[in-house]
Amino acid sequence: MFTVQSHQTDKLLLAPLEDKHLAGLYQAGQCAEIWQWVFMNYTKTRQTLNDWFINTAQFDAEQQVVFTIIDKASGQVLGTTRLFKLDKHNNSAEIGHTFIGARWQRSFVNTHAKYLLLRYAFDELGLVRISFNTHEQNQQSRNAIMRLGARFEGISYKNKLLADGSYRNTAKFSIIDQQWPTIKSQLEGKL
Repeated sequence: MFTVQSHQTDKLLLAPLEDKHLAGLYQAGQCAEIWQWVFMNYTKTRQTLNDWFINTAQFDAEQQVVFTIIDKASGQVLGTTRLFKLDKHNNSAEIGHTFIGARWQRSFVNTHAKYLLLRYAFDELGLVRISFNTHEQNQQSRNAIMRLGARFEGISYKNKLLADGSYRNTAKFSIIDQQWPTIKSQLEGKL
């Protein structure tokens, strides 16, 4: 089971998602473009966000933990990210379902957030593999994942049915425990 606690750098706080964060998440999610490549805009309405919080974000604490991304300087909620699909037998998990408000994209936020999740996964939970998945055509996300030091593993074709009835081809990436010390050092240099 995940040890649910906050993690922070000098600029960013990852706090376990609570209902007190929902108003900030709603505000952060009000740019339609950030939802182009994901399965569902859960900030579309306040009711949608509340339903997502109750039915999805709280799903199975044995398999996932959802974090709120908070700017330490302003206290502003910037988005969410999660560690999920915990596989205890294989000591692996996935990082994803990340959304960062448009104003904060291509800033320090993603690097700090992913560094904290990777450090938690490898250094605290002792995992040996973290995977990342994104829409094949989401070049911005693919670039962000590659900047973290993740290795591209290939494309999984038609593996996710999207809300519009089309299928997503998924670009798959990973970081394994042997790579983590070098990647950790590189990320710490960027912080």
